[in-house]
Amino acid sequence: MPKSKRQRVTTLSKTPGRTTKASKLALVNEIRENVDKFEHVWLFSVGDMRNEGLKDVRAQWRGTGRFFFGKTRVMAKALGVSAETEYEEGIGAIGRQLKGQIGIFCTSHPVSETVEWFETWSKKEYARQGAKATADITLPEGALLTPWSEDNNGDPFPHSMDPQLRALGLDTSLVRGVPSLKNAHVLCRKGEKLSSEKCRILKLLAVQMAEFKIVLGSHWTKGEGYVAGAELDAGEEDEDAGDMDED
Repeated sequence: MPKSKRQRVTTLSKTPGRTTKASKLALVNEIRENVDKFEHVWLFSVGDMRNEGLKDVRAQWRGTGRFFFGKTRVMAKALGVSAETEYEEGIGAIGRQLKGQIGIFCTSHPVSETVEWFETWSKKEYARQGAKATADITLPEGALLTPWSEDNNGDPFPHSMDPQLRALGLDTSLVRGVPSLKNAHVLCRKGEKLSSEKCRILKLLAVQMAEFKIVLGSHWTKGEGYVAGAELDAGEEDEDAGDMDED
């Protein structure tokens, strides 16, 4: 009896990856086009990466700046890392620092105004596991309300949320169809590391204890070269960026 085609074994190592050589070359060309287009190339870090936060920043700079984040080894390839390989004189100093969670930002906006904008812009976010609480939060006895506030003037949770709230460690019961705490509950103290359960409760209470912020570092300017700036936290190395083969 012939073997069914449906039973063929596929070796995963032979399937194409997410990043191909063609896509890397396209990224290199796109970065170089933006280096040609704009006056300045900045290094930046984001610390606790949030896609929505970066999307907001990109939207505000649309048309006046271009962000590249991810695939650091490919970005370094585009800029060069030495006097022999750098795309423009002095830009190799930027390329050498592209490791981990660091990206590049191309713009022609004046340097001082660019620095001021990023120093003053931030976006509130929900905390993730391991983050530190930024405030003391004690939930009072009685109906559990959201969004949480010290004057306790939010809206009650629907009765369907009671099992989930209890699963997260809150001692609740339904009182007239409203999830209610039997006793006051200390959810967190300022400075303590938050567990996964506490982060989920804070999100349900609409309490944002994290902040997404982009930090600018060194930059390169046409005709002037490299200008050293603040040292950036690179975080963990971008392992799936992949190396580019030499032509």
